[in-house]
Amino acid sequence: MAQIDLRRKLAVLADAAKYDASCASSGSTKRNSLGGKGVGSTEGMGICHAYTPDGRCVSLLKILLTNFCIYDCAYCINRVSSNVERARFTVEEVVDLTLAFYRRNYIEGLFLSSGVIRNGDYTMEQLVEVARRLREDHDFRGYIHLKLIPEADARLVELAGLYADRLSANIELPRDEALGRLAPEKDARTIRKAMGQVRLKLEEARPERRDRKRPPAFAPAGQSTQLIVGADGAPDTEIMARSASLYGGYGLRRVYYSAFSPIPDGSSLLPPTKPPLMREHRLYQADWLMRFYGFSAPEIGEGADDGMLDLAVDPKLAWALRRREAFPVDVNKAAREALLRVPGLGVKAVDRILSVRRYRTLRLQDVGRLTRSIEAVRPWITALDWTPGGLTDAADLRARLAPRAKVEQLSLF
Repeated sequence: MAQIDLRRKLAVLADAAKYDASCASSGSTKRNSLGGKGVGSTEGMGICHAYTPDGRCVSLLKILLTNFCIYDCAYCINRVSSNVERARFTVEEVVDLTLAFYRRNYIEGLFLSSGVIRNGDYTMEQLVEVARRLREDHDFRGYIHLKLIPEADARLVELAGLYADRLSANIELPRDEALGRLAPEKDARTIRKAMGQVRLKLEEARPERRDRKRPPAFAPAGQSTQLIVGADGAPDTEIMARSASLYGGYGLRRVYYSAFSPIPDGSSLLPPTKPPLMREHRLYQADWLMRFYGFSAPEIGEGADDGMLDLAVDPKLAWALRRREAFPVDVNKAAREALLRVPGLGVKAVDRILSVRRYRTLRLQDVGRLTRSIEAVRPWITALDWTPGGLTDAADLRARLAPRAKVEQLSLF
């Protein structure tokens, strides 16, 4: 294999890591300090932003240890049969890069994933060794997110959790059958087993009140996973059901959704075109409803047609349009759970309504001050001076509330 310099490795392995959505790039404008103009060029290679559990936005060096891989997953750009440029960092190179970027204040942490080389244990050992050297040899206090190799030994998973802030094993596809067909070397049961190991270790690391000695911290930012959307024909309702089972069964902090993107020399088993990005957006909105608004996956599915979320309106509005008998909701009397289901009212607005109505009776104008659009809320609530009358059941209500489609320039070719 031809030797390539460190700069080229960084370009190849940072680009290969962009397909992992669990650390989404901010897409910020590149700044160039080459030629003595200014100070602090990052060139955008490998820098992404992620959010910590306390809401802080941190910049991460997001790279793969290597894009060599012994697996041949049909949907992966780094599969063994893919004709892409290959590169591999040594453990020392990743450690040195992380420290150099950190000292220049480019990053606050590291997101490290890898293709599988030799076997799962060897690859996981390399990832863990990077984290160990950063923590123990250099006393690195920054954020570390390690991608788990599900086939790796449980001892390595445990070590990874002791050094990393967050761990993640990608569930890959919503359907187990599709995973066996498109990624024959992978096993959904093995992936779930790795998630289960992390959950058990997370629970063991929680100190009881009676414990005088706190157990060692284990992945304090929890674990996450990623689903590819649109590669296996699974409808949105099935994807949401899978996410709900992952949240409930493995205590995940986040499920990330990544719209399938056709890759060069792709398999005939995959669809030729990518799904609309709006579908990915609607799934994130539905996921938000499950985590913060008390919706179950079947309830969100009530607003879907043939299992697919409405791309024209958000899932909460789609559900309300199908369940109009649950409205209008009295903002002065309704419980928090009922207010959270009103389209146009977010968690903060609901909490402020509950706070304000302790000392005054709310009018429509008061609610309007707490929301971005009173027009979106008007059909679903009653207030001291407002009742929607027949507006809630109006036949053209969906057309009134759906955002107007943007005018697009037609292609001439």
